[in-house]
Amino acid sequence: MPSIPNVLAQRYATPDMTRLWSAEGKVLLEREFWIAVMKGQRDLGLDIPAEAIARYEKVKGDIDLEAIAERERVTRHDVKARIEEFCDLAGHEHVHKGLTSRDLTENVEQLQVLHALRVARVKAAATLAALARRAKEFRDLPLTARTHNVAAQPTTLGKRIAMFGEELLNAFQRLEHLLATYPVRGLKGATGTQLDQLTLFAGDTAKVAALEDRVVAHLGFQSALRNVGQVYPRSLDFEVVSALVQLASAPSSFAKTLRLMAGHELASEGFAPGQVGSSAMPHKMNSRSCERVNGLHVILKGYLAMAADLAGDQWNEGDVSCSVVRRVMLPDAFLALDGLFETTLVILQQMEVYAEVIRRENEHYQPFLASTTFLMMAVKNGAGREAAHEAIKEHSVAVARELRTGKITRNDLPERLAADSRLKLSLPALMEVVRNPGALSGAAGAQVDAFVAAAMAAAAAVPGANEYKPGIIL
Repeated sequence: MPSIPNVLAQRYATPDMTRLWSAEGKVLLEREFWIAVMKGQRDLGLDIPAEAIARYEKVKGDIDLEAIAERERVTRHDVKARIEEFCDLAGHEHVHKGLTSRDLTENVEQLQVLHALRVARVKAAATLAALARRAKEFRDLPLTARTHNVAAQPTTLGKRIAMFGEELLNAFQRLEHLLATYPVRGLKGATGTQLDQLTLFAGDTAKVAALEDRVVAHLGFQSALRNVGQVYPRSLDFEVVSALVQLASAPSSFAKTLRLMAGHELASEGFAPGQVGSSAMPHKMNSRSCERVNGLHVILKGYLAMAADLAGDQWNEGDVSCSVVRRVMLPDAFLALDGLFETTLVILQQMEVYAEVIRRENEHYQPFLASTTFLMMAVKNGAGREAAHEAIKEHSVAVARELRTGKITRNDLPERLAADSRLKLSLPALMEVVRNPGALSGAAGAQVDAFVAAAMAAAAAVPGANEYKPGIIL
């Protein structure tokens, strides 16, 4: 049978994230879940021999996916196949007492989500720290800001990076809240009433509650849902995937902006020794890693659409018509985000900034970049705001057109503004502004400082984030 690889797992994601969502990884988590339930049931009075639990413990790592698949071809039920396989390996039949398939699969899938969110947390914090370091490095480098992709006002490169960094910081804070509040389904039985556990424990509600508490603690969740049916609400999946999209959005915008800057030769994502940009054009140094980040963000938004379709589509106590969607959506969304963060970290590590090209661009657009400062100067000198705005616009448009058509070769906007009586501006005052572009970046420096402090504090609270190094990307 031909092998069709999962491109996200094999090309983009890290082994840690891939292992978590692998078939073997899921089977192991399921078996550990069963063992935790058995131990809780034994401690609360059910007759489950210690030697049986020990035997299950011994063979939990003996995972034969083909043997399980062969059983499923007969049973046509994936959970029943995995129960039979585990029991035959152990030589006992004590797992899954009082449980339904959803007690197993829902809780384990949520456990995978929880673990994956924690992995994403480290990558997000590492990316925050990397953005903060770059923002600090270029805190005071004057840069022509662009709105509508057209030259606007001066900013700094550090401020531009901090702008995307703060968006990621907001997404990271949402992730922290999600990790603290994300509830697990718990042990609820076939329709959510806990009937079978109550039957096992002769109607002892305290013991049933104690068992669930033990299992929730084993899984590592802070809380469990109370009134849930067969499946947990799929709106929770939407919450998770939307958080992933939000986490990916700032890196994607940063990557797209870096692509635009590369087109003007202001900066680039870097070019590794031996790297080839084009098989046809030897000179090419393409922004292929940035393009990858943008592409992975598109994939994530596609999975968000899937999650949105599942939310609010539950029939009665639930069904598993969503199963085929979730088996693709949940693992691949995390794999895509993992690859996106790894690629972003490499970009931040290798990106190059061309200060001389940036300086020439700043000079090219001066004094247009100072137009709002000229406007405020005119207003302070007594000119009407709208009249001054119109006068500066008239002269600016005229100068731009004449420069573009070759009618003039030098930007003489200050002279034209000084000669306009509506503005009440002197040429020396105007030229003083033009000669000092660094003063036109406003509060950019202080804004960068605030972001750097907040980002580094957030990263410091995540063990391993500041030290995290991305792997080699293709």
